[in-house]
Amino acid sequence: MASSLQRKQHIKVRETQMEIPSDRPAFTEDFEGKLSEAQSQLEILQNQRRELERQKIALEDLNHRKQEFLNGQIELSEKFSNAVTTIERELFEMKQEMEDLDQTRAAFVNHLQRIESLNPEAWPKDTLSVELQKSLSILDKAEDEYEQAVSYFTGTRKSSIFGASSHSLGTHSSSSDFQTMLRNGMAFNLPVIILGSLALLIFLFK
Repeated sequence: MASSLQRKQHIKVRETQMEIPSDRPAFTEDFEGKLSEAQSQLEILQNQRRELERQKIALEDLNHRKQEFLNGQIELSEKFSNAVTTIERELFEMKQEMEDLDQTRAAFVNHLQRIESLNPEAWPKDTLSVELQKSLSILDKAEDEYEQAVSYFTGTRKSSIFGASSHSLGTHSSSSDFQTMLRNGMAFNLPVIILGSLALLIFLFK
């Protein structure tokens, strides 16, 4: 009898162990829910990370473009500032040169008119000496002012107006300078010599 009772108890124990707890489905659903929620949160975090990386790259690109702009702004500002300063200085020098040239032109026109108005043949015989002296003074004054103009414009870009080459200024030898002075002297003294000779001939043959 005891052996039969023990077998029945063992069978009941095994049957009890093989039974599935009634709360197993609820546990499984809860676990799966938590797993799904964790996966969703993980996906959200991954999306946030990707968005942060995208924003970081965009910000770095923006800062790089900003730095390029600042560098270009500084570089172009310096270029334009230097160019404007140079142009303004050039314009000022050109304006000053134009004013100087205009004044020189007016003085030369005045001297030219006075020189061309001299006519020894129309001078009276009794005042020939006085007129000749006045004419020589006019020529001397004109020559002096011409020499002053040449000296003033020597070394400038307008020196070629008077027959001097701007690239050769300051490089002439003493012999070349002497020849230039000699030619200039002959050019200015020639009218004086001619006028003097004409006046002397008129005085002798009248």
